[in-house]
Amino acid sequence: MNEYIKQISERIRELRDILEFDAEDVAREIGVSKDEYLAYETGAKEIPISLLYKVAELFRVDPTVLMTGDVPRMDDYTVVRGGNGVKVERYPGYSFSALAFNYKHRQMDPMIVTLSKSETAELVKHGGQEFNYVIEGTIKVVVGDREFTLNAGDSIYFNPEKPHGQRAVTDNAKFLTIING
Repeated sequence: MNEYIKQISERIRELRDILEFDAEDVAREIGVSKDEYLAYETGAKEIPISLLYKVAELFRVDPTVLMTGDVPRMDDYTVVRGGNGVKVERYPGYSFSALAFNYKHRQMDPMIVTLSKSETAELVKHGGQEFNYVIEGTIKVVVGDREFTLNAGDSIYFNPEKPHGQRAVTDNAKFLTIING
């Protein structure tokens, strides 16, 4: 198991215990079965970022707390130097770097997503709105029953409550995503 994923799972379990939430209640609130939730909490299965945000909302903590174990500290601004965002490896070939992790009460989450070439896109759903801007390579973006091919310089803005996902068409691709929750 990826050590980073294990740490996120441990933080979720610890916070649930501290807040005296029942695992079944958390599962119901985030829209998964109790068994699936417990698989996330034990690290047997990696929790999707959309569910991580739901858990953070339920626990009334910033998602940064779950991702890093640290609390955002900045009120007026935050600067993240190139390559120093909080990195999260979701699964082989898909990673992102959170760029505003240290800003308190943020309303948007900008991230740089790096993809390796793949044949399928894992579909997720979450609230808010989402913007993707391709920095390099070519990606396919699925939104609902539509699929769009985007090249460097192209962008898409969409409703992420529809099942959606991105995959690299070229060997490597990188895009900026901004999620407003």
